[in-house]
Amino acid sequence: MPSFRKICLGCSGIALLVLLAELGLRNSGLWQPAALALSVCLAIGMGAVPRLAGYQYTAWIIAAVVAGMLYPASFSHWGSIDLRNKWLVLIVVQLVMFGMGTQMRLRDFTGLGSTGKGVLIGLACHFSVMPLTGYLLTRVFHFDPEIAAGIILIGSCSSGLASNVMVYIARANLTLSVAVTAMATLAAPFFTPLLMKLLAGTYIHVRFGAMMLEIVKIVLVPIGAALLHDYLNGASPRGRRWVMAAGVAAAVWLVVVASGIGNDVSGFFAGAILVGIGYHYLVRRAPKVERIMPYISMAGIVYFTTVTTAAGRDNLLHVGLLLFLASVIHNAAGYFFGYWLSRLFKLDKNAARTVAFEVGLQNGGMASGLAGSMGKLGTVGLAAAVFSPWMNISGSILANYWRNRPAEEDVVEEPLPAEASNI
Repeated sequence: MPSFRKICLGCSGIALLVLLAELGLRNSGLWQPAALALSVCLAIGMGAVPRLAGYQYTAWIIAAVVAGMLYPASFSHWGSIDLRNKWLVLIVVQLVMFGMGTQMRLRDFTGLGSTGKGVLIGLACHFSVMPLTGYLLTRVFHFDPEIAAGIILIGSCSSGLASNVMVYIARANLTLSVAVTAMATLAAPFFTPLLMKLLAGTYIHVRFGAMMLEIVKIVLVPIGAALLHDYLNGASPRGRRWVMAAGVAAAVWLVVVASGIGNDVSGFFAGAILVGIGYHYLVRRAPKVERIMPYISMAGIVYFTTVTTAAGRDNLLHVGLLLFLASVIHNAAGYFFGYWLSRLFKLDKNAARTVAFEVGLQNGGMASGLAGSMGKLGTVGLAAAVFSPWMNISGSILANYWRNRPAEEDVVEEPLPAEASNI
């Protein structure tokens, strides 16, 4: 694999030369495949350079955007399969969230005792600073209504595991970070639809109850399945028997739902129980599965980034640069207000740095999933496609900057699974 990465790095250099030559000669014959080859080969080859390996995931997101922009028709349908079908997008997003959930632990929710004040400040900042900043940006830049709604949407989503990774790199307060992420995820089904109703209701029709149920399906159900697997890892024999009984009941209920008697949401919860149990026993028989789950999540994010970009290519050609500028301002506001509001409320520097990441980094997968469920991936989903790469780039830069400038407080570096750094 290292030699293959080096070969790809060399190929990226060749692709760059071809691209420059094509642009210099104004010959349109090869510049598109050269640009795609450059982005893909660079995403693979960066793994051969230790200093750049941490940006490999971001490089793949950029490659997805390049592919979607250059070859939009190739990412709309594959044969008879509609790649933007809302059920397909839902399944992929659930798979992404499940992969993220496998990096969470039930004990993550027990950190509230020692980090309660920080969690409250983090949640308050997250669900106020980001949606309000998004709303102000839509007023300043005058985006089309559905694109404007997408900016508010990503600002109203919870934080994701990317914030935990950045906090770990920065050597800040990982316990606080994980607790804020966990609680923001639980709070999202209520706060995200509420904020969308209040701030984006003039841009698109927002159905509060329907959006709440979508978030439950997109986020809570797959993460719940992953946490059930974590519970089974340390469960007592009696606990295991209860879970197995719940699994039998879930299987029976799925049959009932399939007959048209039950409802979709209850069916999703029943399915989550079976997936959690099935995944647990799969991991026991093949432990390597757990190590590849973060990569599956990455592949899912690359998928819907590509599809979203392809669906909204025409809109991006008109507002792409302006949308990118909005993403930079939005992200910077999260870092700035997250840090300084935390300091204002007397949190120490490491806790303030942690809150800055929790506020500044949103769950792009959740935003894309909600846009897909609305059938507006190419408009409402555009902000997530543009904001996500920049959040990863800026987060990595800030994390490494703070890592090299530790706060005065002593920090106990806590272990983070190596696989989680790939999400």
